[in-house]
Amino acid sequence: MATLLHRLGRWCAHHRLGVIAIWVAVLAITGTGMATLAKPLSNEFSIPGSRFEQVLDTLQQEIPEAAGTTGTVVFRNDDGFTDEQREAIAGAVQDWEDLDGVTSTDPFEAQAELDSAPQDITDGEAELEDARAQLEDGREQLEQGRADLEDSRDQLASGREQLEAGQAELDEQAATLQQSQEELDAQLQQLEDGVAAGQVPPAAEQQARAEIAAGQEQIDAGRQQLEAGQAQLDEQAQQLEAGEEQLADGEAELEDNAAQLDDAEDDIAQGEEDLAVARRMVDLSDGFRVVNEAGTVALTQVSVADAEGFIPEETTASIQQIGNDLEGDGLSVDFSKEITDDLSSLLGPGEVVGLVVAAVVLIVMLGSLVAAGLPILMALVGVGVGLTGALALSQWVDMQSITPVLALMLGLAVGIDYSLFLINRHRQQVRQGMPLRDSIALAVGTSGNAVTFAGLTVIIALVALTLTGIPFLGVMGIVAAATVAIAVLVAITLTPAMLSLIGDKVLPRRERAGGHRGKHEEDPAEEHADDPGRGWAARVQKHPWLAVVGVLAVVGALAWPTLDLRLGLPDGSSEPAGSTAYTTYDTVRDEFGAGANGPILVVAELDEPLAEGDTALMSAQADLGEELAEVDGVEQVLPAGVNDARDVLAFRLQPEGGPADASTEALVDRLGPAVEQIGEDQGATLGLTGQTVANIDISEQLADALPIYLVVVVGLSLILLLLVFRSILVPLLATGGFLLSVGAAFGAVVGVYQLGFASSFFGVNEAGPILSFLPILLIGILFGLAMDYQLFLVSAMREEKVHGKDARTAVVSGFNHSARVVTAAAIIMISVFAGFVWAHLTMVRPIGLGLAVGVLVDAFLVRMTLTPAVMSLLGERAWWIPRWLDRILPDVDVEGAKLERTLGISHDEQEPGEGTDGDRDADAADREPAQESEPSPSR
Repeated sequence: MATLLHRLGRWCAHHRLGVIAIWVAVLAITGTGMATLAKPLSNEFSIPGSRFEQVLDTLQQEIPEAAGTTGTVVFRNDDGFTDEQREAIAGAVQDWEDLDGVTSTDPFEAQAELDSAPQDITDGEAELEDARAQLEDGREQLEQGRADLEDSRDQLASGREQLEAGQAELDEQAATLQQSQEELDAQLQQLEDGVAAGQVPPAAEQQARAEIAAGQEQIDAGRQQLEAGQAQLDEQAQQLEAGEEQLADGEAELEDNAAQLDDAEDDIAQGEEDLAVARRMVDLSDGFRVVNEAGTVALTQVSVADAEGFIPEETTASIQQIGNDLEGDGLSVDFSKEITDDLSSLLGPGEVVGLVVAAVVLIVMLGSLVAAGLPILMALVGVGVGLTGALALSQWVDMQSITPVLALMLGLAVGIDYSLFLINRHRQQVRQGMPLRDSIALAVGTSGNAVTFAGLTVIIALVALTLTGIPFLGVMGIVAAATVAIAVLVAITLTPAMLSLIGDKVLPRRERAGGHRGKHEEDPAEEHADDPGRGWAARVQKHPWLAVVGVLAVVGALAWPTLDLRLGLPDGSSEPAGSTAYTTYDTVRDEFGAGANGPILVVAELDEPLAEGDTALMSAQADLGEELAEVDGVEQVLPAGVNDARDVLAFRLQPEGGPADASTEALVDRLGPAVEQIGEDQGATLGLTGQTVANIDISEQLADALPIYLVVVVGLSLILLLLVFRSILVPLLATGGFLLSVGAAFGAVVGVYQLGFASSFFGVNEAGPILSFLPILLIGILFGLAMDYQLFLVSAMREEKVHGKDARTAVVSGFNHSARVVTAAAIIMISVFAGFVWAHLTMVRPIGLGLAVGVLVDAFLVRMTLTPAVMSLLGERAWWIPRWLDRILPDVDVEGAKLERTLGISHDEQEPGEGTDGDRDADAADREPAQESEPSPSR
């Protein structure tokens, strides 16, 4: 490996312009890709296939209007809202709804409906009472009408009997008259027969005829009386028939009235049922408001459909512009973090300050602006290629806003350090007289080998994040690992090309002006490196137990807060004080309840679709809502929608606590088994979703993955260190030190961001749970960085030991040779990481602090204090390894000692080079040294 890198370094130095052109082209290509392909980043975190994701998918498919990404807008006027301001807000809401995919609600209309609902129900109940009274009156009138009809029916029956009796009497009289008529006709016939026979005298005939005429008159008079009586009876019969018809009509009318009364009773019963359900729904949402009771604050939710976890930048800009225009109407308008998050910028003032500090350290160490600027330039090229390439891939790979920031953070830190290691080695060799390109090639073959190995450890630790099974964390790790890999490539290709280009400007001006190059000069810091009585390591050796106890005490104190570690994801409370996002969060919490900042969505899939009508829907919502409201910690339950098939219902649960409160986490834990029981009771399948649930579930899954990842990283640490140092105890010591560094980093983060120590200094507005994926990230990143320092420090000690020095002297000498560059590298890393403690993305801040403290503790306490102390106590035992294991382990030769022996290089026997002119150096560099000399320490 070292030989290949040596050849690569020489080739890059010889073809410096070509190498530079290649990297410029690569940067141009990735930059163009980013400009044309990059998609907006998100601050939402999810785990595909998880329960809350499945529930969210159901919600998006069945009730998409309830599944959009939602932000909050708060309006304030301490003097109360005027009518003109209410109209202006209503206009703004309408303007928002005119945006593509955006829905919103006029808070004053919504509050008016909320306020009027109880009174509307009371009024409805009063109307139903009146209707019930009228119904009873109608029932009484109906019964009275039926009684009257019965009386009329009796009267008609009596009249019919009288009519029939009169008819019978008339019929009898008619029969009598008929008989009299027949008798009279018989008398007349007898008279006629007697007259014809001459048997009746004229006088008798006359008298008989007079008697017959008188009888006929009586019969005719009787017949007239009968006809008059019949006419009277016929008239009475008609009257009876008319009465019967009226009676039938009355009966029909009564039946209609009875049916109407029955319908009215059904309507009243339905109304009573509807009002009872409505009353239950109002009770469920009791206390929910969108305008505070004082009438000085109003809020509305702005939801964007199909937003994929974030609101597009152009939409957020339009929402804010429309809202900010209201300030001209005397209103204060604030927006939640979902609307205000600016994910377009990766570098902020804090990060720039970190780079400035790194530049100052480099200038002090290297004594040359050109040399100091080179590591920073290399780091910027590395992160430039890495980040632009990653952002171009965001077209196909979903990324969170923290993904490129993490890569930026690591890329800057390792990019500066890796180039610094090569430049430092090159400067030492040039000072000792080695020709320029020979020195560049050897620096790449030796320090470049160590850099490659160190970068590989970081890459492996980051790629191992994919083992957690959490996609967004795996993407973070891969992007960061790719950026570190690019930083390594830049260090071993572009750095030698640039070193060849700048020539002897890598040395301070005074050294160039004084012609010191090539006179076997030692760096002033290296002058006493081999003196076992000088340096920090020598002081540690004098009191090793004090150093061990002191380090353990300090690290223990730093790590102590870790016992209170609680994981979560950031909400509005973590935003900077005075920001519009924090103002929104704080106002909502104060005026509408902490839970209003983090509602929980419940989706119920019914076994059977609901019947048509509002009553069936409201009844089902009330049944489910009441059982949900009984769960301890639920403040309010509101229906959030129903699908077209009426077999999926959504509810909005407002917890008593905020989204990051421990009480809300406990509520979600209680809701899990509760919704299963409710589903069994109500014939439905219930699930939880929403950002609050997602944050809690993700945090729990990350907490479960943490021990596994830690075991993997620790195991990897032991294996790698065993290969490098060929020792049993040194890897154990290094791994134990790594765990101490991680504990200190965790403790610092928990102390500041969760417990609130020195919160004002670090800009922590409100203490809360720690970023859920921070522990895993810190473990992975600190592992790689800790192994870097272990590698550069302890490998130097090992090399001194291999070259014949006793164990204690080797510790001091190796430490003195490597401590200066490691110190500078650590300070640079700490500066870069510390710059992110005040990053504009608050999610990044605890990561920056954890890494800064972790590097500080690992470099200065663990590697530069604890390690020399323990190795001095162990003495020769520190390097013990079973012979059988020593035989089977490959020799990785991280420091390139074999390469030096192959090239025949001895620092004590190098010949001075022929000046520093680029052409002369090139000629000298093209000739490989042929004489092999005694190996020398790699410094």
